[in-house]
Amino acid sequence: MDCLPTFILHVYPKSAFMKKFYFVLLMALPLLSFGQDLVTVNNEPLQQLKGFKMYPNPAYGSEVYITTETNGTKQIKVYDVFGEVVLTNRITTNTLDISRLVPGVYVLQVSEQKKTMTRKLVVK
Repeated sequence: MDCLPTFILHVYPKSAFMKKFYFVLLMALPLLSFGQDLVTVNNEPLQQLKGFKMYPNPAYGSEVYITTETNGTKQIKVYDVFGEVVLTNRITTNTLDISRLVPGVYVLQVSEQKKTMTRKLVVK
C-alpha cells in the first residue's frame, strides 16, 4: 500500500480568504446580472421644448418670462408642493403673470406644440 501524503484543506467561513471571496461575490453579482434592465411604459421619445428659458428664477416680482425657440402660444400650469393646480394660463407672449402666487416653491409645466417642459419655480 502506497503511503501518499494526504492534504486536507479546511476553509473556514471566518477566514480572511472567505471574507474576501464572499465580499467580491456579493458585490460583483448584482453588477453582472442583466435582469435589472430599465422598463419603459411610454415608448414615445421624450420631446422637450427647444430653446426653453424661464427667468428670473427665483422670481421676486410679479412676472416670469418664458421663451422657447418658436415662441408660440403656450399653455401654462403651475402646481404647488401638494400637486394642486394653483394657476392655469395660456400666453401668446413670453410674459406670465404670477402676482397671485404666494411666496413658495412651485412646479411650472409649459406645453407648446404637443411638447411639454416641467421646471421648478421659486417665488420670493
